[in-house]
Order: sequence, then structure tokens, then C-alpha cells
Amino acid sequence: MICYHARWIAPVSTPPIRDGTVAESGGRIVYVGPRANAPDGEPCDLGHAIIVPGLVNAHTHLELTLLRGLLADMPFREWIVRLQQLKRTLMTPERYAEAARLGIAEGVRAGVTTFADTCDSGVALAAMRDAGVRGIMYQEVFCPSPDPRQVAAAARGLRDKLAALEPFETDLQRLGISPHAPYTVSDPLFALVARSGRPIAVHIGESDAEQAFVSQGSGPFADALRARGIPVTPRARTPVDLLRRVGVLERRPLLIHCVHADDVDRRAIADAGATVAHCPISNAKLGHATAPLMELLDAQIPVGLGSDSMASNDRMDLLEEARAAVLAQRARVHRSDALSAAHALHLLTLGGARALGLDARIGSLEPGKDADLAAFALPDSMPDADPVALLIFGLVDRPAVVVTVQGQRRGGARGSNGV
Repeated sequence: MICYHARWIAPVSTPPIRDGTVAESGGRIVYVGPRANAPDGEPCDLGHAIIVPGLVNAHTHLELTLLRGLLADMPFREWIVRLQQLKRTLMTPERYAEAARLGIAEGVRAGVTTFADTCDSGVALAAMRDAGVRGIMYQEVFCPSPDPRQVAAAARGLRDKLAALEPFETDLQRLGISPHAPYTVSDPLFALVARSGRPIAVHIGESDAEQAFVSQGSGPFADALRARGIPVTPRARTPVDLLRRVGVLERRPLLIHCVHADDVDRRAIADAGATVAHCPISNAKLGHATAPLMELLDAQIPVGLGSDSMASNDRMDLLEEARAAVLAQRARVHRSDALSAAHALHLLTLGGARALGLDARIGSLEPGKDADLAAFALPDSMPDADPVALLIFGLVDRPAVVVTVQGQRRGGARGSNGV
């Protein structure tokens, strides 16, 4: 048994504990509470630090980590075209694998223990397995044409990729499917994926251009497809409504972005039991506006926070993501009490776990759950300072001092006793 002692423990499911301990044995949490009542075990005293559940990155693209700094200040459709060009001209299987390993290392440094990764090349699953982190890799599939022959070819390609990846699945690393987005996936392919039986993640409601494409059959995405001879007509009232029509929403998918999600959409998402990955910094950098996060939460929709790719964010810092989410929502709704620091920590941990269907095992510090932990040294402050507010608002690029997945150390500095 290892006993992690710290000035503060933030279980998330219960209030913070001052001078507390989290004890781990056999990969499971066996005690969370005051240090004075902790069981005997090998001590790891972290001092003036806060221990939280391992952070959950609810959406990223690990294979794109090497492309940071190469795509900036361009309209969304142009950004996508340029991204595809860079993938063709710069990336190789070896570079994709290197990018995935680097992305995981950066995430672990920032306290991330679980990755929900959307991947075209397929390298992320093995990279997560080799690094010993928890995650779901959603294999991307594309086919904007409704031509039955092209849809069938895309389906065969997806089956072949999944068959090749299945041997890499473990208890910690699982496979899902990501029909990329409405402008790259036709209705027949969406319907086919909905029948797959695997977890689904889809980019949806991200941009004005996507909204125009789905609801009006117009805009840059429509123009580009028509130039390729692919017919385009209005498909649904909104992108979320499109997923309802083609049978994807009822499969409780992870909906990535949802910047465009009105009252009707939010009711449909909640009724279907679907979940959302909110990526505030990527949305802001690409000029997609601010998602209605407060309204999504008011609708009782499970929401996690994601970094998105390093091609659209440049940093995999989930604490920074949480800070940005809070500040953006307060500015949007003109309320200083909107989205508290405690709620932001919930989004980083238990909210993300629920969004991925993993909350029975991770997301809060409770006896019986897997010992996925992250600890951060806190900045100097007055004794009565709110430790969670310090974590969300006061840390600047501070790496986690301890990170564990099922009790196994995966990164971080050493504790004060050298453990």
C-alpha cells in the first residue's frame, strides 16, 4: 500500500480535505480522508500540494502533435485543407507514432491520465498501450459522397483498420469509431456507423460553415464538394438534428464541440443520453465562437473538457483549458459566479469520465475506484485560500508532481521522501 499525503485532497465527489491522504493498493483506491486516520503504508509526502483524480482529456488528436505552429490565422475550411496537405507532405507512419508518443508525454506531464483520441492513422491505440495510460481511440472514417460504391469502400476500409487494431485493445485502451463530421461523412455512412456497436465520437456543431452546409446546402464546404461532383442539398435543421435523423444520436455518441446547439438540440442530446466534449481554446483560436456550456450543463448533459489537436491549440494543458472555459462563460453570460472553480474541476475529471462512460472506474477519489491520480504543487498563498480556485486559476504551466494510472506511476516529479 502507498499512502499519498498532501496539504489538500480534492475527491471531486465530496468537499476538499485538508491535510489528507489517498491510499492505493493493487491499483485501487482503498482510503480517502484525513491523514490522522490513514492506514499504515509506504508514505509519499507531497507537502503543499493538491491531489485530484487523474485529468480526462475528452478530445484530442495525438497523431497531430508535431503540427503545432503550422496552421494559424486562416478560415476553417482553408485550415482543414492545409491540414490535409501537411499530413500528405510531412507526415509518415513513423512521424505519426512519434507525434502520438509526444502528445501522451505532454498530457501526462499536465496530469492527464485518460485520453479520448480521434485518429486517422491508427497509431494512438498502441501509443497509449505502450505508455500505460487509459484511453479510447476513435478510428476516423470519411466519405462525403452518398454513392453506394464509395460508402461500401469506406466501410470495408474501416473494418480492415479496426481488425488490425483490435489486438492492441486492453482493459485500459479501447477502440471506437469517429465518422468525422457532416461535411466529410454522408448520411448513408453515418447510418452504417450507427449500427456498428462500438463507441462513437463525432465533430458536430463546430462552425458557421458547418451549420450553413447542413441546414442550407451552402457555404465553403458545399462549394468544395460540388466542385468535386458530389451533390449537396440541405440535410437537416442543424448538425445535431442531422445526427438524430441518421440514427447516430440514439447511440449516445460523444459530441465534439457543440458550439452550435440550440434549445431543441440540447433537449435532443439530453433525451438521447449523448455527451459532449467542450474544447474552449481550440474553438476560440479557430474563431468558432463560445459554446453554450452553461446551457448544456443546465440540460444535465455530461460534459468533459478537451484540448483538441496541437494543430488547433498548441498546448495540451487541461488546467489552462478549464481556466479558459470558466472565463469564457463568465464573459458570455455576464456573471461572476458562473461556472465555479469546483465545477471546472468536475469537468476535468468526473464530467469527462461520465462523457466517456468511465465514471464507474475513474473521475473521483473514492475507495474501490481505480487509482488514477494527479498531484500538483500549489502556489504560496494565505492559509484560508480555496485550494481548488488556486488549482484552476493560480497554476501557470506547473507540471504534475505525481501521476498514476491504476496505481502505476506514469510521470511527475518525485515526492519529498523520494518515492
